[in-house]
Amino acid sequence: MDFEKIIAYLNIQPENKEKLAEFFEREDIREFLLQKWKEHLKACCLPVEEDIINNENCISDNPDNDINMAMIPNIPEDEETKARQTVNNQYTDSKDNDLDRKLKSKHIQLQNGKVNQPYQCLFDITVFDIADIGDFELVGLEEIGLKFNPLTDLIEGIPNKAGDHRIILKCKRSEWAEGDPTFERPITLIINPDPRSLWNNIPTPTSIEYYKPDSDCKYVKVEKTKGIFGLGKKEQKDIVAASQRGRSHAHEGTPRDDDFSITHQDEEGWYIMTVADGAGSAKYSRQGSLIACQTVSDICNTQFSKYNKEVDELVRDFEKDSSDIKRKKLGDALYNIIGSAVFKAYKNIEKEAQDKENQLKDYATTLLVTVSKKFKFGWFVAAFWVGDGGIGIYNKETQYLKIMGEPDGGEFAGQTRFLTMPEIMQPTEIYKRLRFEIVEDFTALILMSDGITDPKFETDANLNRIEKWNKLWEDITSSVDLTDDNENSAEQLLQWLDFWSQGNHDDRTIAILY
Repeated sequence: MDFEKIIAYLNIQPENKEKLAEFFEREDIREFLLQKWKEHLKACCLPVEEDIINNENCISDNPDNDINMAMIPNIPEDEETKARQTVNNQYTDSKDNDLDRKLKSKHIQLQNGKVNQPYQCLFDITVFDIADIGDFELVGLEEIGLKFNPLTDLIEGIPNKAGDHRIILKCKRSEWAEGDPTFERPITLIINPDPRSLWNNIPTPTSIEYYKPDSDCKYVKVEKTKGIFGLGKKEQKDIVAASQRGRSHAHEGTPRDDDFSITHQDEEGWYIMTVADGAGSAKYSRQGSLIACQTVSDICNTQFSKYNKEVDELVRDFEKDSSDIKRKKLGDALYNIIGSAVFKAYKNIEKEAQDKENQLKDYATTLLVTVSKKFKFGWFVAAFWVGDGGIGIYNKETQYLKIMGEPDGGEFAGQTRFLTMPEIMQPTEIYKRLRFEIVEDFTALILMSDGITDPKFETDANLNRIEKWNKLWEDITSSVDLTDDNENSAEQLLQWLDFWSQGNHDDRTIAILY
C-alpha cells in the first residue's frame, strides 16, 4: 500500500505514517471500507462482484501487502499534488513561524555610541542560539556612518547623526532558496549627541561697553643674536599666546573676560608676559584684565629698558652669590619695577571705575606676570602671581619643574583673590608674591588661566606633579608646532584651546616662552 499517497490525500502529518498502517489493519475499518465500496458501485450502476466482496482473499494475508489497493479509490494526480503541497506548505509555515517567533523573542541590545566618536560593537549572531538562521544583514547602519564587518562580527565606524535609530536585522533560513521569505527584527541603536553641538556660539555684541573680540592670539618672533665681533648667532626663544572665550560665555553671547600681553625687548633682551582672568561675577572684569595686562607690560618694558644694566648686574651678583643679602638686593629691585607696575595697574583700574562711576569690584581680575632674560650662565626668571591659574618653568629633558608662586584660593572653597582687592596692594603682600629663579635652560615657561589649569591639573596640588606637565606638553605639541620661527603657532594654539573637557567651560588663556 502506498501510504505516501494516502497521507497526502487525507492531509495527514507524515510522522503519523505508522499509525495510519495500524488503522487500516483494524477489522472494523476493513468491513466499513468494503461496505462503502459496495454502495459506491451500486450508485454508479456497476455490477457488484460478490466474489470480490465476500472472498476473504480480497484481504491478503501477505504481511508486505496488508490491504488490497483495489479497495481504495485512486486519487487524481492534480489533487494528490495539491494535497502534498498543502501539507508541505503547512509544515514549512510552521517552521517559519517558529523561526520568526524565536527571533522576535530574543533580547538584542547594541551599546550606545556618540556622534563623532569612534564606535565599535560586537554583533555575534550565534549567541542568539537560533540554529535555522543562515545569511543576515543589518540595514540602516550606513545612513549614520556605520557598517557591519562580517569577518570580525563588528559594527564599527564614526556615527554622524544623533538619535534613537531603527536598525533592521534581516535574516534568511539556512536552506533559503529564491522566493522563500526573509525574517526581520528591529533593533534600536542609540547615538548620543556630541556635547559640543549642544552649546550655542553667539557672538558678543559689538555695541556693548568694553567690547573685546571673542578670541585673540599673538606670536613674537625673536631673531638670533650675533656673537662677538658679529660672528655666529645665539639661539633665542620665541613667545606665543592665545585667549579663547569659554563655552559658558559663548552659549549666552557674553564677552571674554581673559586677557594677555607678550613682548620682547630686542635691545635689552627681556621677555615680558602677562595673563589675566577677569572674574565671571564682575560685570566689567573684561576691562579690568585688559588694563592690568597692558599697564604691567608697558611699565615693565619701560623700566627694564631704563634700568637694564643695574638689574643685569644684580642678577649676575646673585648667580655668583645666592646669599640672603644678594637675594634681598635683587628682590628689592624687582619690587621697585614689577611691584610698582602691579600697583599702577591697580590704580588705573580704580581710576577707570571712578570715571565710569562704577565699583572697583566690578573690574575684579587675577594677574600672572613673568619677566625673563637669557644670560651666559642660564636663564633668569622673575614672576608675580595673584589669583588662580598657574606659572611654571618646565624642562622636558631633565624633568625639572619650578612653580613660580601659589594659587590663591581665598579663605573659602571656590573663592579666589583678585588684583582689585585693597589688601593685595599692601607693600608686604606684593613683595611676598614676587618670585625669581635662575635655571640653566628650560623647554617652556608657561602662564595659564584657570580655564586651562582646572581641566588639565584638576587640583592645585597637581601643579607640582611633573607627570601632569609632561601630559600637558604632549597634548599641546601634538596640535601646535612649537618650533623656531613658526608664525602659525599662534593660530594653532588658539585652535588647541577649543579642547573638550566635561564641566570646564571657562575662558582659556595661555602664554608660552619656548
